[in-house]
Amino acid sequence: MADDDAVGLLEGIATTRAIRRFIPEPVPEEALATMLFAATRAPSGSNRQPFRFLVLQHGPRAEKARRLIADGARRAWGTKRQVDRYDTGSGTVSSSPKARLAATMSHFVEDFEHIPVVVLPCLERYREPTPTEGASIYPACQNLLLAARALGYGGVLTGWHAMVEPELRTLLGIPEHVFMAATIALGRPAGRHGPVRRRPLHELVFEDGWGQAAAWAVDPPGTAFTQAGPPR
Repeated sequence: MADDDAVGLLEGIATTRAIRRFIPEPVPEEALATMLFAATRAPSGSNRQPFRFLVLQHGPRAEKARRLIADGARRAWGTKRQVDRYDTGSGTVSSSPKARLAATMSHFVEDFEHIPVVVLPCLERYREPTPTEGASIYPACQNLLLAARALGYGGVLTGWHAMVEPELRTLLGIPEHVFMAATIALGRPAGRHGPVRRRPLHELVFEDGWGQAAAWAVDPPGTAFTQAGPPR
């Protein structure tokens, strides 16, 4: 496994951004194996380890699957762009966060077929679907993204597969009892990682009752914040 981790755990958590622009270079198999090893170290209910990872790179079925997902992603983003009104308000100002995000998303879906690695995290169901089954797959997804960050790579978790799930199941031979949890894009960032922005801690952490702020829940000095939801 690759052993060039130069990012501390807490630093990695605080600086792992959603990466949607990638340098067109392959991810070495050693690095990919290290990321997936980290993913499989995640906890799962009763330690059943039901997570499975279908990696799509350059095989004939992988290329067809990537095109399918790309088509679904473009349709989904087109709808979201209209519904969330990304082309109105501050979205008409090219330098605004709203416009920059729209441009990044457009580039992401238009260039999807050229993303170095696409991973489909899945869950091998052993019982009927439950509201809590995601607890046995999504921690593994976060481990994967944190490991990518540690090795100088990046990625983003999406739900683009849902737009073409029946076609993907047929193409890739995914059984019906398997829960397709996400689509993760991976590669070398064209930009860079850096401190992520979230709402202030006092808005998100309560103590002793709903809505009661915890006096000790204080953000580290220099923390930058952002609003919740789509940019206005």
